[in-house]
Amino acid sequence: MLDLARLRALHAVHVHGSVGAAATALGYTASAVSQQIAKLERETRTTLLERQGRGVALTEAAQLLAETAQELMAIVERAEVALEERRGRPTGRLTMAAFPTAARGLLPDVLAGLTAAHPSLELRLVEEGAHLSVDLVSRGAVDLAVVHDWDIAPLPAPEGLERVVIGEDHCDVLVPAGHPLAARAALVREDVVDERWICQPPGHVCHDWLVRTLREAGTEPDLAFQVAEYQTQLALVAAGLGIALVPRLGRGPVPDGVVVVPLEPAPVRRLYALWRTGASRRPAITETVRALRVHYPRVVA
Repeated sequence: MLDLARLRALHAVHVHGSVGAAATALGYTASAVSQQIAKLERETRTTLLERQGRGVALTEAAQLLAETAQELMAIVERAEVALEERRGRPTGRLTMAAFPTAARGLLPDVLAGLTAAHPSLELRLVEEGAHLSVDLVSRGAVDLAVVHDWDIAPLPAPEGLERVVIGEDHCDVLVPAGHPLAARAALVREDVVDERWICQPPGHVCHDWLVRTLREAGTEPDLAFQVAEYQTQLALVAAGLGIALVPRLGRGPVPDGVVVVPLEPAPVRRLYALWRTGASRRPAITETVRALRVHYPRVVA
């Protein structure tokens, strides 16, 4: 009989793309994941992983086993949901995925509160982009995800998933304290079209929103400093190197020398909790979603 833990390890490599990423998602070491797959190879007398450059690739046999593993994990999940529902309290392991600013700005207090209130609940967190997190939930690699979307990048809604709105996250313009715009009560896009910008690199929704908005205003934006971390953006603004558009969630304390000015209309992204329909009755899911929705307004107030 095939060992479910070994199948789970193979499935994680299939979903996350590498042994190291699978280990992070499962909460194991890379060595432990490799050992599980090596045992599965001996058990099935089949080569499952092949070297590909510096990484590994799944063989055709491994792809088949990974798909089977996903079906088995769905069956196991239904059994676990039924047992947890019968107990009437959150128990067992709950693995979450969240995009970086939610992982930093929202989840620490939520996870700490859940851990204190429900000692039988084992929480795990994986930091991942919003759109990839949807796929991780759909494949059964994580149980619940905190995701977001913008009007220019709607969130996909695959069949078999449920979602609920957690709240809205507004973006503000951050300017150096000595900048002429720092004294303004609010800004419109025409006020900022000729400014030097500090923003995220291409491929991030904040970058794409900024470029599209300024081009619609008839100018090509001057994207002088392109960095992914918002804290780095804040430091560059404080140094007087440009202005930035930063979401409130995960922004953290604004350093001296930086002034926050609202932009009208405000760029808004919506935050959702997302999980598989089959787990909707699981107390760990319902309690985590409740905690997210209760705590979020305090974070962005």
